[in-house]
Amino acid sequence: MKLAKYITIAFIAVVAMSGFNTPAYKIARLKYNGGGDWYGDRTALPNLVKFCNENLKTNFEAEDDVVEAGSASLFNYPFVFMTGHGNVIFTDQEAHNLRKYLTGGGFLHIDDNYGLDKFIRPQMKKVFPELDFVELPVNHPIYHQKYSFPNGLPKIHEHDGKRAQGFGLIYKGRLVCFYTYECDLGNGWEDYGTYAGDTQESRLKALRMGANLVQYVFTQ
Repeated sequence: MKLAKYITIAFIAVVAMSGFNTPAYKIARLKYNGGGDWYGDRTALPNLVKFCNENLKTNFEAEDDVVEAGSASLFNYPFVFMTGHGNVIFTDQEAHNLRKYLTGGGFLHIDDNYGLDKFIRPQMKKVFPELDFVELPVNHPIYHQKYSFPNGLPKIHEHDGKRAQGFGLIYKGRLVCFYTYECDLGNGWEDYGTYAGDTQESRLKALRMGANLVQYVFTQ
């Protein structure tokens, strides 16, 4: 049974039987080689999990896990988050493992923490040589889940004056990877006050967009 089908069936079963009394899933952070700071945005995922559990009534465990790109454990997580500023290197085995995970129903959210773009694009080409990142239109369902973002991806942090863009890798009609660029979505999930000048309004936008990603993954 493919991962996506398994996730959907299990998710529905947990809703029906337990009312989310027992945590059923964990979200994982992707650890990669190359020297980039895969460990950035340390408080982001626990805060996103808390927000989703409270507002989507999901039943994620409170703490996230760390999973390596080439590990068999990758297949334990329906949603994997990747971030950083610097270099990324996937070995052939890691690229193969990621492809198997994503084509089998897994989902990867890559969040450029400013500086990741020139490294991640060629590495994802290793994973999907036949695919290119395409910008998702503002009417894409990922922007219209529980929360509506009629203008697309919200801008959380400013770097180069560029607009925030959400790119996708689409495999056989399914969005398998969502790449947030010039946005710093993960920064917005962190503890309030982590970054000077952040507002509760921008943080709420980031968390709502993150909740949309989660809801999209679990309902497609």
